[in-house]
Amino acid sequence: MTTTTTTAGGVKVVKPTVGSHINDYWGRVRGGDLGSLPAVLGLVALCLIFGVARETFFGALNFANLFSQGAQYIFIAMGLVFVLLLGEIDLSAGFASGVCGAIMAILLTNHGWDWYSALPAAMLAGIVIGFVLGFLVAKFGIPSFVVTLAAFLAFQGILLKLLGGGKNISINDTFVLKLANSNLSVALSWAFALTAVVLFALVQLNTVRTRAARGLVTDPMGIVLMRIGALAIIVLVATAILTQERSINPVINSVKGVPIVAPIIAVFLVVWTFVLGKTTYGRHLYAVGGNTEAARRAGIPVDRIRISVFVIGSFMASIGGIMAVSRANSVDPNTGGSNILLYSVGAAVIGGTSLFGGKGKAINAVVGGAVITVIDNGMGLMGYTAGTKYIVTGLILLVAASVDALARRRAASTGNR
Repeated sequence: MTTTTTTAGGVKVVKPTVGSHINDYWGRVRGGDLGSLPAVLGLVALCLIFGVARETFFGALNFANLFSQGAQYIFIAMGLVFVLLLGEIDLSAGFASGVCGAIMAILLTNHGWDWYSALPAAMLAGIVIGFVLGFLVAKFGIPSFVVTLAAFLAFQGILLKLLGGGKNISINDTFVLKLANSNLSVALSWAFALTAVVLFALVQLNTVRTRAARGLVTDPMGIVLMRIGALAIIVLVATAILTQERSINPVINSVKGVPIVAPIIAVFLVVWTFVLGKTTYGRHLYAVGGNTEAARRAGIPVDRIRISVFVIGSFMASIGGIMAVSRANSVDPNTGGSNILLYSVGAAVIGGTSLFGGKGKAINAVVGGAVITVIDNGMGLMGYTAGTKYIVTGLILLVAASVDALARRRAASTGNR
């Protein structure tokens, strides 16, 4: 049920009730529009399972470790969301992150560059890599699977060349090391938490106000307040846990506060959410991902959009590489290798991004990355082997892809495209 009111300017504003909003959401879910719901439910279930099995799982020390442990997956997955939105794939993202991390490490250690020069150089390398990949896909028509598979192999060789055949380069730059290993002060942690809640509330309320002023349907105020309240509870509880003392011997070295990587993830999440949801570029991206030929006929520059997603993907891979090098305090031939690519793709897909294109958000990478990290961390605490972790993660990825396929079939059958 909805209600209609008329403003002083004569604009009619449609105000759905909380009940109608919930019914509409349930209808979308039944129609196949699941979003991140399965991943969120899975994340809650996993946290409960591991929390019951190992009480240290919810400890402040382990909770803080989850951020640095999952940062590389999350950053790379954020970039892969853009690529997957077009139904493309980037198999080179893992080793691209390693190459960018190696470039930063070499400039810092072997050439004496400062962090404010080395970090942009690594990011620029990611942008160049993405442009080359995107150009080959868009202009030469080579399938992204082939292009990025070739790059996946080539970047392993480039990484070995950069590291002199397999050397390990240690990082001594204080700023870089703090990115993945240090924390905000307790005061800054609470300031960050309160600022995040206030800004989210202002954005939500402003969205209601602007849509109402234009005579558009707005979310019920009850739903808006529930969103704000839910975020406030999550953020404030997490901050309360993270500001507890985590050091074994606090007299020698006190460790408390929100990990620095958390606000960095939050900033990128806000930026990419805005880009996808509030800009013309974002609308064009979804249009191309939904129907390329229709987008082309509508005058959307399809080739430029296709190149841009690979640029964003590799740029975010460079951020992931920087975080990986910071966390390890060094770079080696395996940086960006092993399970990094698989976990990053898995994070995007498990979080709700469709492998078929046209559906995905930046938050999917964060939620999916949290699921991957919780599985890896929780099963490690329970003493399971790496083989068991891979099997469980693979099964969860298969379930996520199956849910996506079934949801698309359901959407097609109900006309909810």
